Amino acid sequence: MTLTQLRYVLAVADTHSMNEAARTLFIAQPSLSQAVKELEEEIGITLFNRSNRGVRITPEGEEFLGYARQVVEQYRLVEERYIEKRNSKKRFSVSMQHYTFAVKAFVELVKQFGMDEYEFAVHETKTYEVIEDVKNFRSEIGVLYLNDFNRAVLTKLFQESEVEFHEILQCGIYVYMWKGHPLAGKEEIAMEELDEYPCLSFEQGVNNSFYFAEEVLSTYAYKRLIKANDRATLLNLMVGLNGFTLCSGIICESLNGSDYCAVKLKSDEIMTIGYLKRKGAAVSPLGQKYLEEVEKFRESVM
Repeated sequence: MTLTQLRYVLAVADTHSMNEAARTLFIAQPSLSQAVKELEEEIGITLFNRSNRGVRITPEGEEFLGYARQVVEQYRLVEERYIEKRNSKKRFSVSMQHYTFAVKAFVELVKQFGMDEYEFAVHETKTYEVIEDVKNFRSEIGVLYLNDFNRAVLTKLFQESEVEFHEILQCGIYVYMWKGHPLAGKEEIAMEELDEYPCLSFEQGVNNSFYFAEEVLSTYAYKRLIKANDRATLLNLMVGLNGFTLCSGIICESLNGSDYCAVKLKSDEIMTIGYLKRKGAAVSPLGQKYLEEVEKFRESVM
């Protein structure tokens, strides 16, 4: 097994095509195919299923490629620092479910440290990908929630992925809607009162399990349900269709504007919002500062 082979299979995984990967690597396609085949024979597993539509990563391949990406990334950092002697910027990356407060904390972090000496990345994404990003070193920190329903399943996945969950805050459940919604003026809302309005939920892609839903009460029999991929679309649907979603109740008007509100849901359900990090890895100074910014939102739910 060589570093070159690892780079080859990662290129195939990223492009989902032998031909496209060969072009990006500036090598002949038969040479690439042979290198991949030799690696598969050496490690004793099939990394890709080939078809006329391209290549698809096998379940065994997913695990191997996660480790391969770590090796290649670590080598790149060593190469930059000691071989190219490049004064590379310090990096910080965070992945999260669609939490405005987590984005706001990221904004404050960037403002404090600036971008002259630091390189930042933020990934607002699906639940499973938050876990995968931390597992594969794409992000140092991942932000998501646990509750009684998903805790056992996600905790098992955390263990398998060698990541740790640390609690940040606990909160009740709120209905998030625009201020023109017919129920926006109520002090509390029962689930039955929401039946006539569309519930808005973030699409989870191939990992579309109730356990990966970003919204609590995912097994409730909603009469109207709309899936969306991003927060901007969700906000538009709130206004256009009087839609709603369930959330932590933490609102950041500086990012989403003042046209939206959160009303307490009549429920005893509790969600625990926390962060993921690699097991045994120390949180960097940038990571610590980011978590401090997130912690500031604890007061808003007390």
